[in-house]
Amino acid sequence: MATTNHISTKWLGNMAFESNNPSGHNFKIDIAKEDGGDGSGFRPKALMLSSLAGCSGLDVASLMKKMKLEVDEFHIETIANLTDEHPRYYDSVVIEYHFHGANLKEEKLQKAVDLSIEKYCGVMEMFRRFAELEIKTIFHSK
Repeated sequence: MATTNHISTKWLGNMAFESNNPSGHNFKIDIAKEDGGDGSGFRPKALMLSSLAGCSGLDVASLMKKMKLEVDEFHIETIANLTDEHPRYYDSVVIEYHFHGANLKEEKLQKAVDLSIEKYCGVMEMFRRFAELEIKTIFHSK
């Protein structure tokens, strides 16, 4: 049986909305002041990039834990290009995985990244349907 998610999104006035999440948390969506909003919430397209990084990041963090890898800091930079014509969408995305630490096991960390992008991250698979993805893994040894 297929799994479904049901999200409810409510208009708050002007250009702002509040959306829920199956986790029970709510968040506000809005657009920039120069576009007619109040700039008081997350922008929809940028949320997609956060979802992409979050999905893959959760995979990598889980695998780092299972592999007992020592990492002082881990962050993901997601840089996307929007098309010029409407409807504007991301046609290319660079995803950079940054690992910091004194005892980085680069081969195992790369395996964790590869498993996420090739096997586990469903958001990554969704992005593949409409954007060219470039993956970079960067190790910052101390």
